[in-house]
Amino acid sequence: MTLEYADTREMQRHLFAELSTMFAREVPLYDKSLEVNLRCNCTVARMLSRLHGGFRVSDEELSATSGERHGAIRIGREDEFRWISRYFACFGMEPHNFYDMTSVGAKSQPVIATAFRSRNEPENRIFASLLRTDGFDASTRERIDALLSQRQVFSERAMALIERCEVQGGLDFEDAMDLVREGIQRIFGWTGEARGRELYEDLCRDGLKIAADIACFSSHHLNHLTPNTLCIDLYSTAMRWQLGLIARGEFVQNAAGALAQTARIADAHWMLLHFRWLRHDDVKAFVRDDVRPRDIHDLASALAEALETDDLRLWELDHNGYKDATEGPDCGTQILLRQDAYRALSEPVRFIDEQPAAEGSHTARFGEIEQRFYATTPRGRDLYNGCLALQEAEARIDAGGASDAPGPPKKRFAPFPGSLLGLLEEQLVYAVYEPVPGASYTDVDRAGTVDAVELVRHGVLRCKGIRYEDFLPASAAGIFASNLEQYGTATESGDRDVYEQSDLERILGREIVDTDAAYRAEQAISLLDAYASLGVLDRLPDHRLGELEREAHGIGEGVGGVLA
Repeated sequence: MTLEYADTREMQRHLFAELSTMFAREVPLYDKSLEVNLRCNCTVARMLSRLHGGFRVSDEELSATSGERHGAIRIGREDEFRWISRYFACFGMEPHNFYDMTSVGAKSQPVIATAFRSRNEPENRIFASLLRTDGFDASTRERIDALLSQRQVFSERAMALIERCEVQGGLDFEDAMDLVREGIQRIFGWTGEARGRELYEDLCRDGLKIAADIACFSSHHLNHLTPNTLCIDLYSTAMRWQLGLIARGEFVQNAAGALAQTARIADAHWMLLHFRWLRHDDVKAFVRDDVRPRDIHDLASALAEALETDDLRLWELDHNGYKDATEGPDCGTQILLRQDAYRALSEPVRFIDEQPAAEGSHTARFGEIEQRFYATTPRGRDLYNGCLALQEAEARIDAGGASDAPGPPKKRFAPFPGSLLGLLEEQLVYAVYEPVPGASYTDVDRAGTVDAVELVRHGVLRCKGIRYEDFLPASAAGIFASNLEQYGTATESGDRDVYEQSDLERILGREIVDTDAAYRAEQAISLLDAYASLGVLDRLPDHRLGELEREAHGIGEGVGGVLA
């Protein structure tokens, strides 16, 4: 008799659905924000159906698009971090990329991190941070270590299930559901119970709130659980209105502007990026049309009416407002991701190691939102980092009062082309390629080139941009800092350790996936297959063929394996 194990992708979907339900109970504002996002996404979909005649999205498809979740947890001990890695491995989630949050300038925080997700077409992610205290004074380090040593986040049952999964290569349905329940009931749940009030107050006073959030609580509670949006600017202005920060008229004007911007960039490639189930033949069949300003204004007004319901009176809930600015590239720059958030709530806590329990408050859990775009090559990331540095430098000048001249917002990411083909032409992003049906080597002859982008322009190849599935350290640090209301920490001192990916791999007991190598390999494999299908592989210059073969081989580098 062969034992059937639960599908890890289905286990993962169930886990994150339960996490979302749990977080909605814990944070009512999160529950309402999901409905705001769904209604915004519905409005974008309606506009797109006018822009692309023949495009339709079902309620189920829209719910799936809106339902991606990207959470964040913070962990104190190295052995806890290894258990977290083993837990997520049971759900088919592997550590991707190494993030040193101690070295991101003024927004630095005393943590290093990785992101757990599926390797292919991830639907959910967890950004997991590990506290590093070498920049703290010796007394503070000792107090944190002493407090952390007293807790046991993983139960004996959870550890036994994880070990069973590792030995068997999977879990049956009943055990899988037990492991999900362990996550909901113990590992990731918020209890409002803390320990070490004096240490907590000292850490907060000294600018180390993130350490207090990690050290003084008994679980790896979620700090946020981010939904996916089709237009982050539309969602953000909707949330600001619903939180009572702007008037209805300003919202309708901002919403119309956000929809108009989306209409300008939502070409066939944008559609393939944002709706995973679409294929090239689907978008080719759409009939492109213009959306009139009057139509966009009507959609914005209809969204306002849809949000004016008794169950979405967000201003009546406790809240701390919304972030001042979106993290990431400019609106209309289709690279990496853009992030925004409503600010963390001040929540009551009880310090249960005191008799009677002392009452306090804690501010850490916030409501992030994100919109994802194309994965950048190293050249694209270098350009992004340069634009980001310019943006931060100008922000410092503006904060100092040196520049207060009125005018339109500066387009600091203007060096990036506005279309996928433009981005590919300058080798700034990745894509996968395939021959257009019926194309052959004679079409390559007529094009007079084997350059992939030129073959797309000549109708020989077609391409789809690879979506960025990972995180941005500076943006994440900006979200952390704005919600903690602390920018920079004591870890900026010159005597702290310098962290390497190998340090975190030692803690995890396994290699961390290098996602840039994976994106590059995915592109290279598609090109090799496309050239082979067209019968022109031998026309590639030797150095280019060798380069593609090396990149394709890189799919196996840094992508898994347990370290001794």
